Parts: sequence; structure tokens; C-alpha cells
Amino acid sequence: MSVDRRPVAGALMVGFAASFLLCGYEFVRSVSTSLFIGAYGAHNLPFVMTLAPLGTFGMVWGYGVLLSRFGSRQTLFLTSVLSGGGILACYGGILSGFHPAVGVLYVLREAYIVLIIEQYWSFINSVLRDDQGRKYNGPICGIASVGAICGGLIVGQTAKVIGSEHLLIFAGLSLLPAAFLAWWAYGLGGVPVQEPEKRGKLALGLFRDIPTLRYLAGLIFVTQMVSAVLDLRFSGLVETALPIQDERTAYLGYFYALLNGCAFVFQFGVAPLLLHFVSLRTAHLGIPVVHLITCGVLLAYPTLTTGALAYLVFKTLDYSVFRAAKELLYIPLSFDARYRAKEVIDAFGYRASKGMTSGLIALAGTISYRVFNIGRLPGSVYPLVALGALGVWSWIAWAITRSEDDRGRRLRVSEEVADL
Repeated sequence: MSVDRRPVAGALMVGFAASFLLCGYEFVRSVSTSLFIGAYGAHNLPFVMTLAPLGTFGMVWGYGVLLSRFGSRQTLFLTSVLSGGGILACYGGILSGFHPAVGVLYVLREAYIVLIIEQYWSFINSVLRDDQGRKYNGPICGIASVGAICGGLIVGQTAKVIGSEHLLIFAGLSLLPAAFLAWWAYGLGGVPVQEPEKRGKLALGLFRDIPTLRYLAGLIFVTQMVSAVLDLRFSGLVETALPIQDERTAYLGYFYALLNGCAFVFQFGVAPLLLHFVSLRTAHLGIPVVHLITCGVLLAYPTLTTGALAYLVFKTLDYSVFRAAKELLYIPLSFDARYRAKEVIDAFGYRASKGMTSGLIALAGTISYRVFNIGRLPGSVYPLVALGALGVWSWIAWAITRSEDDRGRRLRVSEEVADL
């Protein structure tokens, strides 16, 4: 890999690209959720979330083809521009009265953001050393959060003025500056040397050989189970409290602005300090403990406030401490692990877990209605599922950090032997 051309500057420039990306994403996230609830109801969100992994898999597979043909720099540019075009196409479909475009937009929103954001992190993990990652991963996330905060605030201020659908124009166009800034970042940090393709477009064979990748896949699966159930519970509470579409969109815009503001504080302040003074194991084990508390509160006191709090705390830590700590595990791995296997884990695995969880909830809801005639699932089901997943999360966090501790000890021993 190339690390000799201003790697920190390149990594920080990716942060600015992510700022534009996430600004546009806040338009898509708030608008697509509000439009879907308005068209089909929050109780049908599990069905469209179940389709999201299919869209994500298709995009990840296409990404693998592009990466083999064009390399990492050109692939990031192309996927950014094509995603922007897809959002604008959905906007056209919605305006023309093609109602399935709302569902397509939701699936696209779930797929494009993880595909592009993980390419940013593949680049960062390729040009920064471990010590640099501990220092700069948090601030890079913080720079990106500035755009997310602005996007949420703009949605909150304008949704009731210009209408929810028209905000999609800005979402699509935001990917153009994101694409060009990412291109510039590669110019600053250098293009990582691509190894000959040995394990296929998605490097699936690496999962057999590298235990860290298997643990990471499991970690992402259970974290997104928690994310899915908290998202669904929050959306249901929002639907009940805010039945008017544009008011709901505005609320979601302000909510995500607050969420990203909290993440910003954690990214610049908490994550760098925590990863400097606390071991990686302590950081990874501490996160699910926090969520156990908030999910317990939601279970005991099911209100919009507690639902919003549980989801906000989850996403705040997910975007800051968890993200910064997780990315450190990729730094010592190979190009194929960082660029191919990572997309399988953090893009497809991310959405597959959310989709499978949503699908099971949709199935349970259908059975409860048709077999037991009890209507929708009780709200308590969601935090209970989260609490169960958090137990598994804690075990995987312990296992993966033990694996990293063992690897670190082996490296130190080999260095000591080399010095003799």
C-alpha cells in the first residue's frame, strides 16, 4: 500500500467528502422514511427493509466488478455519481405518481450509503497506521458529521415549506462534490496498490483464513439486529405521534440533526480520548452495556421520548466510538480484506442483518394477526429482541478483542526475536 504521500491530508479530505455525502443522506433518510410511512404505514417497514439486502448485494457485487476493472479510485467516483443519478430517477418516479418508486428509494438509500462510506474507510485504513487511526478516526467522523448535522437542520426547516419530495434533488446533487473530493483525497494520500485478485470479486475465501473477518461479520450482524428493532420501534412511535407527512419529515430532520450533533461531540472529543487511554477490549465491551440500559428503559417506559433516546444513543455510539474502534481492526489486513471483504461485511452484512431481522419481525406480525388475531406485535417485542442481541454482541466483542490481543502479543514476540 502507498503511505508516502500526505496520508493524513488524504484521510481528512475523505472526511470532507463524507460531509457532503452525509448531508445528502439526511435528505434521503428523513424523506424516504416519511414518504414510506405515509404511503404504506410504519407496520409495513419490515417488508421493505427485508428487500434492502438484495439491493445492497447487487450493488456490492457490481462494486467488486468495477474494482477489478478500474481500481479503487475510479470505482469510488463511479459509484458516487451513479448513486446520485439513482436518487434523481426515484424523485422523477415519485413526481409522476409511480408509487413503487417510494420503495425503490428506500432500498437504494439503504444500499448506496453503506457502499460509499465503506469505500471511504477502506481508503483511510489503507493510508493510516494504527497510531494515526487512533488519533484521527474520531475527527474524520466529526468532519463528516458537520454535513449530516446541516442536512438534518435543513430538512427540519424546509420540509413543510417546499414539500418532502423536492428535497431529493439536493440529495442527488450532493454526491457530485462528494465524488470530486474523494478523487482529490486519493491524489493527496496516494492510491493503495491493488493486489492481484486471488479470492474472487468479493474475496469470500478470506473469511476461512482470517478469524478477525469472521468475528467482524458476526459483530456487524448482531449490532444491526439491535439497530433494526430500535429503528422499527422508533418509527412506530413517530407514526402514532405525528400522522401528518411534512410535520413528520420535519421532526425526523431535527431528530437526525440532534443525533449527528451528539455524534460530532463524541467523534471529536470522546472517541480519540477513549481510544488513547482505554484498551480496545474495554471500548468494545463498554458499548453494549450502555445499550442494555437504554433498551431496559424503553421496555419499562415505552414512549416517543424513550424510543428516540434509545435510538439516538445507539446511533451516536455507532457513528463515533464503535466506528473508530471497529476500523482499527482492519488496518493490519490485506488489500482484499480492506476493500473486498470489508464491503461484504460492512455493506452487505450490515443490510442483510437488518433485512433478516425485519423479515422475521414481519413474519411474526403476520402470524400474530392471522393465527392469533391479536393485531400488530406488542411494542415490548422490539426492546426484548435488542436485549437478547446485546448479550451475543458482548460475547463477540470479548472474543474479537481477545483475538487481537493474541495477535499483538505474537507481533511483539517476533519483533523481540528479530532484535536479538
